[in-house]
Amino acid sequence: MVQTFIDVGRFWRIDDFTIEDSFENADGAALFGRFTYTSTVLGKTVTSAFAVLARGRDGKLSYVQFMEDTFATARSFLESGAYRIKSSPDGSSVDV
Repeated sequence: MVQTFIDVGRFWRIDDFTIEDSFENADGAALFGRFTYTSTVLGKTVTSAFAVLARGRDGKLSYVQFMEDTFATARSFLESGAYRIKSSPDGSSVDV
């Protein structure tokens, strides 16, 4: 888990990280917010909503789920070219 956050700092500059809401109970906590990252190699900036669900057991972290717009964060590494997305059952595709 710690390595994940170390790598975020290596691959992106964290321009903003705002927690907009949080909830907790006896088993864990949830955080919701937005972040803005700029990729350290290409200098591309992206903003995404995020959600974190964390659970603990016996005083230790036992489960973490982190959700973000991974399509946006991946685009911060796109040097050139386009993505061709093909998911529609009608067979059409979209270039992004």
